[in-house]
Amino acid sequence: MPELRKDPIIGRWVIISTDRGKRPHEFVVTQPVLKKGFCPFCPGNEKSTPPEILAYRTKLSKPNTPDWKVRVVSNKFPALKIEGDLERAGDGVYDRMNGIGAHEVIIESPDHNATLSTLSTAQFEEVLWAYRDRIIDLKKDSRLRYILIFKNHGEAAGASLEHSHSQLIALPIIPKRVAEEIDGSLEYFNYKERCVICDIIRQELMQEVRLVTENEDFVAVTPYAPKAPFEVWILPKVHESNFENVQKHHFETLSRLFSEVLKRMDKVLNYPPYNFILHTTPLKDGGMQHYHWHFEIMPKLAKTAGFEWGSGFYINPTPPEDAASFLREAKV
Repeated sequence: MPELRKDPIIGRWVIISTDRGKRPHEFVVTQPVLKKGFCPFCPGNEKSTPPEILAYRTKLSKPNTPDWKVRVVSNKFPALKIEGDLERAGDGVYDRMNGIGAHEVIIESPDHNATLSTLSTAQFEEVLWAYRDRIIDLKKDSRLRYILIFKNHGEAAGASLEHSHSQLIALPIIPKRVAEEIDGSLEYFNYKERCVICDIIRQELMQEVRLVTENEDFVAVTPYAPKAPFEVWILPKVHESNFENVQKHHFETLSRLFSEVLKRMDKVLNYPPYNFILHTTPLKDGGMQHYHWHFEIMPKLAKTAGFEWGSGFYINPTPPEDAASFLREAKV
């Protein structure tokens, strides 16, 4: 029997279509054909990108030269630009402002063939440090209100270049999806005087039916009402609303768990394309008792079609309990 499930944070409903129930091998994952030719992200081609904003280097070398481990540059074709003023204006019922913001690319490794799941824990950790350092720097810009960090892995997930990278877009507004999470978390907190994600963590650790893996500081679960089949959330066990405030010693345990989750997905789903996003607190807000930062990882296994666009419902052919079981039992 199909189920309707309600997301406990934002109140969005999803359909768990058990009659269409799909096991991992039933999803068609098209393996990308590696393209040969020039790659602007490879070492030696630094002049082909905008000047670097941040780089962690293996030795004392000059900016925009090889011998880097992680490199951050402006997107060559940015969605938003840092120069200018917002110039908010109205046009009758409509509102507009200039496209002020930042759009950056985090090049995760000098190795063209590496993926996040094949990086060492130390290499993965440096990618996470780059996220943190860029958030801290961009917080100084009073025009910006939110920073969204995301990754498109694989052509089917929106990646235009195969060299492993993630992206950062800093916005002068708070995205609606994030605002819904914050508002829903605040409503729950006002009613129960507890953080909803802290409660989710406690329940998932107790029940273990949607638990994928955990370590001393972080937990990975399939959400109760997932948008996508095999969606996984990575959550800090200790309450924290701001990603950039993560304690230094937690970056190693976060990278270790994050890498393990991606390896499990590769094993179970045959190296799927995926997206992940970091949801954290808006830049002008301090610590929030009601909000809890987290990563959401969504393999690209199903298509969004007319029903989803028209209704706002997502149809998920794999119950999250089954997805968690497959991922949990994978040998990695």
